[in-house]
Amino acid sequence: MRKAQAKKLPLAPDPKFNDKLVTRFVNNLMWEGKKSGAYTIFYDALDKVTKQTSEDGYEVWKRALANVTPGVEVRSRRIGGATFQIPAEVRQDRKVSLSIKWLIRYSRDRNGRSMSDKLAGEIVAASKGEGAAFKKKEDTHRMAEANKAFAHFRI
Repeated sequence: MRKAQAKKLPLAPDPKFNDKLVTRFVNNLMWEGKKSGAYTIFYDALDKVTKQTSEDGYEVWKRALANVTPGVEVRSRRIGGATFQIPAEVRQDRKVSLSIKWLIRYSRDRNGRSMSDKLAGEIVAASKGEGAAFKKKEDTHRMAEANKAFAHFRI
């Protein structure tokens, strides 16, 4: 086991928007270490979002991330032989991580020609409060609400 918790390595901001959140998103989007390919997909998707919505693609992406970010989630806890789903607040770092992963996962599941098309579609849908990633957030919140009775088991 590790003696101390591992240090978080600092992220370099992306070249276009100078934002560390974009780098984090691209790192999750990347496959097989192809970071330049992931950047190409991301920037193409933002261009397509700009064409579709006639707004700044970067701002629409930020709005989409904010709409998909969960506030509460359920965590399993075993108490007296039974497993309970206990609602818990989500840490800030995990909130961002979950929203990024959901956006990418559900954009990969969409129908479309290229990954940039699919990502653009999911970003536009999430910014409007629609789409699979937004539905996942709503389901997570609904599950936490349904299990509110077990909140007193919280650690």
